[in-house]
Amino acid sequence: MRKRVVLYRAVPKDVVDVLRRHFDVTEFAAVDEGNRRAFIEALGAAHGIIGNMLKITTDLLDAAPLLEAASTISAGYDAFDVGELTRRGIVLTHTPGEVTETTADLAFALMLASARRVVELANWAKSGAWAGNVDERLFGVDVHGKTLGIVGLGRIGGALARRAALGFGMRVLYTNRQPNAQAESAYGAVRCPLDELLAQADFVCTLVPLSSETHHLIGAREFALMKSSAILINASRGPVVDEWALVDALKAGRIRGAGLDVFEREPLPAESPLYALPSVVALPHIGSATRATRAAMAQRAALNLIETLEGRAAAATVNPEARAVRREARQAQ
Repeated sequence: MRKRVVLYRAVPKDVVDVLRRHFDVTEFAAVDEGNRRAFIEALGAAHGIIGNMLKITTDLLDAAPLLEAASTISAGYDAFDVGELTRRGIVLTHTPGEVTETTADLAFALMLASARRVVELANWAKSGAWAGNVDERLFGVDVHGKTLGIVGLGRIGGALARRAALGFGMRVLYTNRQPNAQAESAYGAVRCPLDELLAQADFVCTLVPLSSETHHLIGAREFALMKSSAILINASRGPVVDEWALVDALKAGRIRGAGLDVFEREPLPAESPLYALPSVVALPHIGSATRATRAAMAQRAALNLIETLEGRAAAATVNPEARAVRREARQAQ
């Protein structure tokens, strides 16, 4: 009997074709209030799910008694309770390798745009205000030769460190649960405690996954430790930064500016004070938003699901221990 898969995100046709060669597929371009009931009904017969931009809650898992695998089309997996998936014997896979270079590009773009006031001054020029030579009131700050502090030196952090050290001659500091020997030898990165990094860095870039430990990792206390000339870059997950503390720090001049691709609520509400601050570059969560990267992510997610449901171990498995849980459950039946 062919296994059944529920796809809950629009993906390229070739990816759907690959899935259909292996499984019976029920497609949803997205899940909303209009089709949520149909989605839940489809889960009842699903052995696998694939998609993103949807919180997979306990009630959805309860509706999917046959579920063996979940494949998220993203590097982050905070939409899932990994412990609960493991308890149920559901294997979770993700796509970290496909987003590395593109997200590092975006993080560096935020650094440059924030430092040189690119968005602010482009809008100023377009408004017709450019009537003479630019004076020091509109000056930005240099990026080359400055100190970059990377909070979370994984794949993306390493790619950012490479750009910073080799391309812009920057000194790189980092915090990470484990030392990154490759970044230390290739880019001269120096591992240090978070407080030390905050005190020394001209740019602080957060690239950690969202968890209970990293929720509001950067808040009022941390902003107080940063240089008044420092710029915060968040290209990880919105809740890693306490947004209200960030707004207060920017208004009080405790830091110079911020480049943000992610927010505590997305889309960022129109009334957010972040929009009103000229020192903030706010982007609509576009870290992986290139056609090539999104296609590669969808392809990898499909392959992850195929490998998992066919009994092979996908390389990008979040909770490999779930396999043992499922085996034990089968043996107990």
